[in-house]
Amino acid sequence: MRIVAVLLASTSLVAAPAFAAETAAPAPEAAAPADSADAEIVVLGSGQTRQVQELSTADLTILASGTSPLKAIEKLPSVNFQSADAFGNYEWSTRVTIRGFNQNQLGFTLDGIPLGDMSYGNSNGLHISRAITSENIGVTRVSQGSGSIATQSTNNLGGTLEFFSIDPKDVLGADVSASYGSANTYRGFARVALGTADGLRGFASVQYQDGDKWKGDGKQRTFMANAKAVLPLGGADLDGYISYSDRAEQDYQDLSLEQLNRLGYDWGNFGPGNYAEAIRVADIAANRGDTGTTPLNPAAGTTYPSPITTADDAYYDASGLRKDTLAALGLTVPFAEKAVFKIKGYYHENDGQGTWGSPYVNSPSGVPMALRTTEYDIKRKGVFASISNSFGANNVTVGGWYEKNDFIQSRKFYGYESRTNPGRDHLDFQTNPFFTQWSIAFETDTLQYYVTDDIDLGDLKVNLGWKGYSVDTNAFSLVNTNSRATGDLKVEDWFQPHVGLNYKFGNGLEAFAGFTQVTRAFQASTTSGPFSATQAGFDAIKSTIKPESSDTYEAGLRYNSGIINASLAGYYVDFRDRLLVIPTSVGIVGATNALQNVGSVRALGIEAAVDLKLPGGFGAFASYSYNDTTYRDDVVITTGGVTTIRATKGKTVVDTPKHLLRGELSYDSDTVFGRVGVNYMSKRYFTYLNDKEVPGRALVDATIGYRLNIGQRQPVELQLNAVNLFDKRYVATIGSNGFGFSGDNQTLLAAAPRQVFVTLKAGF
Repeated sequence: MRIVAVLLASTSLVAAPAFAAETAAPAPEAAAPADSADAEIVVLGSGQTRQVQELSTADLTILASGTSPLKAIEKLPSVNFQSADAFGNYEWSTRVTIRGFNQNQLGFTLDGIPLGDMSYGNSNGLHISRAITSENIGVTRVSQGSGSIATQSTNNLGGTLEFFSIDPKDVLGADVSASYGSANTYRGFARVALGTADGLRGFASVQYQDGDKWKGDGKQRTFMANAKAVLPLGGADLDGYISYSDRAEQDYQDLSLEQLNRLGYDWGNFGPGNYAEAIRVADIAANRGDTGTTPLNPAAGTTYPSPITTADDAYYDASGLRKDTLAALGLTVPFAEKAVFKIKGYYHENDGQGTWGSPYVNSPSGVPMALRTTEYDIKRKGVFASISNSFGANNVTVGGWYEKNDFIQSRKFYGYESRTNPGRDHLDFQTNPFFTQWSIAFETDTLQYYVTDDIDLGDLKVNLGWKGYSVDTNAFSLVNTNSRATGDLKVEDWFQPHVGLNYKFGNGLEAFAGFTQVTRAFQASTTSGPFSATQAGFDAIKSTIKPESSDTYEAGLRYNSGIINASLAGYYVDFRDRLLVIPTSVGIVGATNALQNVGSVRALGIEAAVDLKLPGGFGAFASYSYNDTTYRDDVVITTGGVTTIRATKGKTVVDTPKHLLRGELSYDSDTVFGRVGVNYMSKRYFTYLNDKEVPGRALVDATIGYRLNIGQRQPVELQLNAVNLFDKRYVATIGSNGFGFSGDNQTLLAAAPRQVFVTLKAGF
């Protein structure tokens, strides 16, 4: 296996949620097997009529064992990925933006199975790190634009990320690995694959990871089991996949710039080991009137212990708990001469709780805190299918997707046992609440179709197509004590066109261009989108609210000589009817949001990437991006007859760095291998008026390893990874509690310091 380093140069202007261009994506079977000695690590979309890249599993295995596939794509043009942990798995902090579009405006699929918008409070899917173990991902495909219209997604205003699992034939045998490292982190992985390459074959794997938080008191752990089987049926293939995930993560504290300066990057929640101090601070907050709760211990006084100055500096504890089961069964049937029929059904069930030890509510036991949850119950089932056939120069594909999603979201409060014993563990699912503030059920039916025609005219290839969908949501109350929004909301757009061109000049040079129009469906959730408003607010906007939409124009050049693989692309995006969700309280209070159509965003950008294969096993990769994404309208807010104008016109979109620079050098001699990568990002604003920002930073990650061939299917490998090698202290995630118009806000997460992990791998 040859580790290649890629030099990306990408100059791109971003929009706050916006854009792209596309073409029918190649079937995953077209990707080179991950274990092929000649396989490309990074594929820069040769032959595509849109901006697209692929990463093989080798680009994941060079990272620290268990690293999220989202972290692997951060080196690609216009991709901004952030997480407060070294692996990129901690979901409260995980954020990926592409060309300025945030995570819930991107599309995500696994083997075609829709993963929803992958936000923390996901209402229609699950995070990729809970859908499949990273070792079982064969190909990751990134489309910076809106991606293929064949994608099962109704929210991909911006890019799409398509993940494809490995074929069992590529891993027949047994693979095991064990890791240990910083923060007492250990991880084990084992996979067994049986069968024959051209017959019945399958694999099953298990993975367990456990570690301390890198700061404060708490744990982050996950268990996952995956299984996949493929059964040839004559010329057809029947495939099945099932996954179970159990994730429990105690949270890091959200911070403001003021808190970072006063308390430092290593400040966190009190945690299970400091319950008495959490009680003391909650008592003081109640006595001062800071939390609006009834004082239960006047003797605690009104002076916070230094360096604490507010009840929100630290909470007792917080966590994210998720259990997911995902299953799918698919059939691929070639027929006639060139026709192919594909169909896949899937089922996903999720149980989740996000917990906070809140000083804003008292427990019935007399404890000046209560355990507050936001709870998730997803049961969704769906089917998607396509049929394609070639007629002369035309290859026509018609496809469709239907999903029925039953989602219940609830806000509940659970009592702590006493002032000396909490009686509850934030890593466990909670039962027996003393109060349910609201519980809202959402029934969402999604129907989507698409038509594409890939026209092969020799050196010129033309892609024409469109998609359309209807998304119908009915929300109704199970419990509703504070006027949370319910009702019906429907989005229909039956014609979202795409046109793309690719022309090969010869000698490895090609040009591409495209146009795509996309409409985004509304989020069906009480904590985001139109339903996060009050009932009165929802009723006022539901008949006039418009869904967000974008037009993306894209063009570029690609060059591939076998040694140099490079691309250069530019784009323009017009993002319309941007819906601004305005939080009305700190996150732990959980008040309703204000929602408003605030006009448009314009994005201009240039993206470039180059991958060099150098002699002697060396390789290089680098990227540069320049992004210019701005709001095109001021925000006008009318409350109680008073109109306020927020001068956002011309301001840079939040969480959109203007400069992204990435570079890697790698070496692989079959026995010794390694890679060093540098990741630079310029400043990012976290207010719409651009008066508050976090500074830029440059990070270095490094890998070194040794292989010993003892005659087994795979050599034994010893790999050492250093994440944030030079121990840079910086802000990773911004907007963890949303964005404000101006001023400081408790919505930042500090990044992990230097962490080192060692992994031993073997394959039999």
